[in-house]
Amino acid sequence: MLSNKDSNQQLAENKVPAHVAVIMDGNGRWAKKRFMPRIAGHKAGMDNVQTITTHASHLGIKVLSLYAFSTENWKRPTDEVDYLMHLPGNFFDKFMPELIKENVKVNVMGFLDELPSYTLDAVNRAQDQTKDNTGLILNFALNYGSRREITAAVQKIATQVANGDLAPEQIDESVIDAQLMTGAFGAYQDPDLLIRTSGEERLSNFLLWQLAYSELVFTDEYWPDFTPASLDNAIAQFQSRHRRYGGLTNK
Repeated sequence: MLSNKDSNQQLAENKVPAHVAVIMDGNGRWAKKRFMPRIAGHKAGMDNVQTITTHASHLGIKVLSLYAFSTENWKRPTDEVDYLMHLPGNFFDKFMPELIKENVKVNVMGFLDELPSYTLDAVNRAQDQTKDNTGLILNFALNYGSRREITAAVQKIATQVANGDLAPEQIDESVIDAQLMTGAFGAYQDPDLLIRTSGEERLSNFLLWQLAYSELVFTDEYWPDFTPASLDNAIAQFQSRHRRYGGLTNK
């Protein structure tokens, strides 16, 4: 059993989800509630990423996917977007020693070529500095949108068919899996558990294909308030459920 001194949960080691995905929602509302600017909430959320990543690593989670910036987030006010684009550099500059100490491997997925050069440089440095680490994969979804991801995957497959490298009847789920941005995770491609903070209960264009059979947990806590004990509670909910993948199990 796994235990957290700040939590009452006792977790079964053999049932810890391999891939946990999180929609880190509520940073702005967290700040507004405290009469602070929205960017203060994003900073608090950034700091919390390190706390949750460290705990997830200690639990034995293999992949932690965090929805950091969506393809729709460009519609936000310019000053907020500018701050969010500087967050990756700030995060990695501050926490890289701890990530390396924890043997965490950084991966960033999304339409990265559209990011500002300073953001892309920070992302590339972090991935390069941790490329040989063998522990938890900290996977940031940055300038990511699932419908666009699926569209791009279909285009790649269509090109293979047009070039005669693939027959239409050969297209199956594994072919599509391989063209998605999570394809490199192999057996851990699909999240076992999705958590969304802030009380909202929607997927917001995040990992729509990959979440087909994931367990979903929604919590009212804003992301900066989400603690290691909160993660334990979500995993405890996951462990209490029976995943049947559309089939039946013997009672």
